[in-house]
Order: sequence, then C-alpha cells, then structure tokens
Amino acid sequence: MSAVRTERYVEESRRGIADPVLRRALSGLQERFGRGTAEAYRRLPEGPGLRQTAHAIREKAIANLDLLLERLAARIRANGGEVFFAATGEEAVSYCAGIARRRGVKLAVKGKSMVTEEIGLNSVLAAQGVEVVETDLGEYIIQLAGESPSHIIAPAIHKTRNEVADLFARKLGIPYTTDPPRLTQAARRALREKFLAADMGISGVNLACAETGHISTVSNEGNIRMATTLPPVHVAFMGLERIVARLDEYEIILRLLCRGASVQDIGTYVSLIGGPRRPGESDGPEEFHLVVVDNGRSRLLADPRFREMLCCIRCAACLNVCPVYGRIGGHAYGFAYSGPVGAVVTPLLTGVQRGRDLCRGETLCGACKDACSMDIDLPRMLLELRAILAAGDATWGVKPEGGLERNVWRIWAGLVSHPGLYERLLRAGAVLQGLLPRGVAGWIRRLPPPLSGWTQSRDFPPLAKAPFRSRWARRRREVGRG
Repeated sequence: MSAVRTERYVEESRRGIADPVLRRALSGLQERFGRGTAEAYRRLPEGPGLRQTAHAIREKAIANLDLLLERLAARIRANGGEVFFAATGEEAVSYCAGIARRRGVKLAVKGKSMVTEEIGLNSVLAAQGVEVVETDLGEYIIQLAGESPSHIIAPAIHKTRNEVADLFARKLGIPYTTDPPRLTQAARRALREKFLAADMGISGVNLACAETGHISTVSNEGNIRMATTLPPVHVAFMGLERIVARLDEYEIILRLLCRGASVQDIGTYVSLIGGPRRPGESDGPEEFHLVVVDNGRSRLLADPRFREMLCCIRCAACLNVCPVYGRIGGHAYGFAYSGPVGAVVTPLLTGVQRGRDLCRGETLCGACKDACSMDIDLPRMLLELRAILAAGDATWGVKPEGGLERNVWRIWAGLVSHPGLYERLLRAGAVLQGLLPRGVAGWIRRLPPPLSGWTQSRDFPPLAKAPFRSRWARRRREVGRG
C-alpha cells in the first residue's frame, strides 16, 4: 500500500488554506465542473433520475460480485488473457513484479490508475529496477515533480503554468515557455520515445462488463491506448467492485461517469479490452493480465453500513462541489483518495482511528450526494464513521473516543432535567461572562479552555441577562394583566 499520511490532515489542511494559488485553482475547477455537472444531469434524455437507476445497477452488481467476477474471469481466460485475484495490495504488486521479472521488463508505461496509487505499485517496481513512466499528462507532471495526485481526475490541479514551465525546462531540457501547446508538445515528444521502448503497459479499469468479458478505460487523452496496445504485455488493475452484469447497464454507468467526471456526454477515448491480440491481428499485447484487487473492499462488502461505498466509480464529482476540498486541496487527505470519497473510503481502507480527522473534517452539507453520479449517500456514511469513533466498534477495531465530551453531555442532560438549577447556572454565567473580551455587537471573542476552540475562528453569542423561561413567564403575566 502507498504511504498513508492521514495523521497530518490538520497540519496539511492549514497549509492548503494558506496557499492562495491553490485556492484559486480549486475555485476555478469547481466553478467549471461543479456547476456544469448538475446541468449535465438535467440534459440527460432520462433526466437526473437516471442517477437512481445507476445506483440500483451498482447495488445489484455489488450483491452479486462473486458470480459476476467469476463470469468475467472465465470470458477473459477464454480469450487468452490471465486473471489474478489479489486479496491484498501486496499480492497485487507482487504479481505484477513477477511478470516484470519473468519478461525482463526494464521500462513500463502506465495509464492513469487510482488503484495502483492506492497499492503503491510504482515504488515497488522502481526498487526492482523497472522505470515506470506515467503517461497521463497530469500524472506525468506530478511524477516529474516527485509529488502525489491532488485530484482524482485532475492530478496536477495544484500546479501553476509557471511551475510546469520551470519543471519541463529542468527535467526535459526544453527552453522555458509557459505556452500550453508547446508544453504539451514537449511532453508528447518525451512520452513517444517511452511508448516505443516500453516492455510493459499498465492501466487501471474504469468498469468491467461480465456479459462481454471486457474491461474498459475512459480518457480524454490517447496516451492510455498506446500504453495498452504498444507494449508486449498489458497488466490492468481493477478494484473488485468495478463491474456490472450487462452491456446495457454498462452504457448507463459510462454516460454518468463522463458527466460526473468532466461534464461530457462521452469521454474522448473509450476502449473495451478483453484479452491479448489474436492471431492475424496487428495491434495489442502478446499477454494480457487482469489483476482484481480486494485490499479491504471485502470488509466494506460485509458491513451494511458501508457497502454502499462500493457503488463509487471514482468520477470525482463530489470533489468538484465539496467546500472543504475546495479550501484545503487533495494532499491534505494523506492518501490516494481525497474529498468526500476519500473522507469515507480512506479510513475504511487504512484504519478508522488513523483516518479519524478526515471524516470529522467534512461539513455534512450534502453537496457531495447531490453531485454524485451514482447517488451515493456520503453524508450518511460520514456520520456512521463519526458514530463509530464516538462509541467504538469491534468490527473495525475502534475503541471509544471523546470520553470528556460524553461526560459533558451527560452533565448537560442532568442540568436540563432540573430547570431550577439550570436557570440559576444561566444567571451566574450571564454575570461571569462580563469578564470575557467582547467583539462586534457585544459577542464574546475568546472563551476559556476547554471551550476555546469555539472562538478560534468565530465570535460566540453572549448569554441573555435573563433566561428565556423567566422572560416568557414575565411576558405571560404582562399579557394577563392587560
């Protein structure tokens, strides 16, 4: 598994908030895609309700994963391909590394793949002496920079044009230019050499169809097709949940994926791959391997509270509307997945307590559910994770947290059940609050610990001089006399 840095969420969030360039870039992305996604759903011939249909399709597939994966594997093997089921990320990486050793691979070209980011494939192959080159332009940029993706579909959104120009001048040896066409052409020339020399191609899988025995890749760049057809070996990595039963269901998911990801009716390059090239065919690899990765997904499948997360197709529509992601960026989440999807799936894959700050950092505004192409209820699962952290859960190895907070609420419950005592304490608080510093309109600027967190970024309204019950009783008396 790739490096997990979820413990640094608070620190990295502060760093993202303090970066005006990042905030402008994310604001532009969300303005374009966030607003456009809702309109793209409205333009569907079936209307926005197609998202609920897609949700039902995905739930049906998740309920029948064993049968669908068995059918997919049988059809791919019948077409001459190989299928390997990896229980862990380590098993998946080891299988690919074994192919590389057997074939004497020195250079691998790689299409965009979040699951390979999740399992840390690149570093293991590099340690084995294999040069792995990312061929998606955004991934290529951040690989040259030695960084990780900050967005699922726009991995280099945090890089400015000037930063890319400087990077290409240093790494590719071209004259400094900020002209996008020239920068793109420089990357194209460098990558063409890699495609022609590569011993192995690696890709992810957007979705597989059990009926036809094909996997599919969706992209707006043609590079992924060269990564999957030019090298003599193609290894595709797929999360075990990325499958549907029939081609008509696949078509519905594909249309929503493109709209949720990039506000398009269809991606520029949609490829269906079912095995190696056949006798007489000129294009395609000699060997095709599909690696089906579990890596914790079976635990989600076994828990009805979080099974719905397996419906996710990683379109990133939730990132494009999330107010938290729009302020802190993707690196704050400390793992391959960021935004609302990362706030749910990362704790479940890497450890709930380890990723506790991620689910607590979201606003629960519901924008992610409104934008989700599969109509997944992410706010509900964020609340489930918070409940697990508060109460503990043996299934997920979580011990109860927040003992002080629970005790405070117990005391509060006792106070409000004794109105007389509660009213006297309110009156005392109304007097003592006069010692606290005031801001605009008399609001309290700083509360003492342990309540000081409330006033770190906001003022606190003062207690009324007279409790509401007393004022209400007085009002009733006045009305009665009138």
